[in-house]
Amino acid sequence: MIRTIHVDKLTENIKEMCIEANHYLSKDMDKVMKKAVDIEESDLGRQILCQLQENLEIAGKDMIPICQDTGMAVIFLEVGQEVHFEGGSVEDAVNEGVRQGYVDGFLRKSVVNDPIIRENTKDNTPAIIHYEIVPGDKVRITVAPKGFGSENMSRVFMLKPADGIEGVKNAVLTAVKDAGPNACPPMVVGVGIGGTFEKCAVMAKKALTREAGTHSEVEYVKELEIELLDKINGLGIGPGGLGGRVTALAVNINTYPTHIAGLPVGVNICCHVNRHSVREI
Repeated sequence: MIRTIHVDKLTENIKEMCIEANHYLSKDMDKVMKKAVDIEESDLGRQILCQLQENLEIAGKDMIPICQDTGMAVIFLEVGQEVHFEGGSVEDAVNEGVRQGYVDGFLRKSVVNDPIIRENTKDNTPAIIHYEIVPGDKVRITVAPKGFGSENMSRVFMLKPADGIEGVKNAVLTAVKDAGPNACPPMVVGVGIGGTFEKCAVMAKKALTREAGTHSEVEYVKELEIELLDKINGLGIGPGGLGGRVTALAVNINTYPTHIAGLPVGVNICCHVNRHSVREI
């Protein structure tokens, strides 16, 4: 049975989610951040982690953004195939939600209208929107503001099939080592393996929104996530890039079938706030 949803519902929720994600650390990230203090072996690293925790608490209490770079709004829409939207354009409704969230929420506007001309749009639109049609009559909205300190450190590797899983490990570790302190560690590392050039990058981006501390249901992928997290935390980059054990808080991996001649790997790194808010309507 078809369920009708007015696009204003998208606007309303996305506005609230943009404000929420930029002011409050998600529960999963709060949990792994607190755990990191116990794991960190360096005195300086623990001090930095405690300072980050204090910053997050002040941000939530005083309604201050948890990071001054309130990011470019990345929106994942998983739309049930039995949903019918009415009242206008879905894309316009999403961007209106972002506009209201960033203007009314007094968040930094960081989007420019052309990559070369670079005139600020003054409302942080347009958003980056990823659509997926799924079974059912619900709409799952994920809002993930992405700051560019960490975004600029992300990579796509077009490996050869013969590179195999060891090549994948090397690619992820190379991306993290090259990022060093520039991605504001401790970081969350999203990885997409398979598909095509663009598919692996989108998978890596979406992997960042998966609950930190959980693992893939695919056994070898779960083992890879655990191994890579350990290897990354053995690099010595540490909190703030000043040395220590906790370089990453989580490694989340998504996979997809690919071509016989390819092994694409996307690595999308996010800083310690890893902002994301999820709702279902």
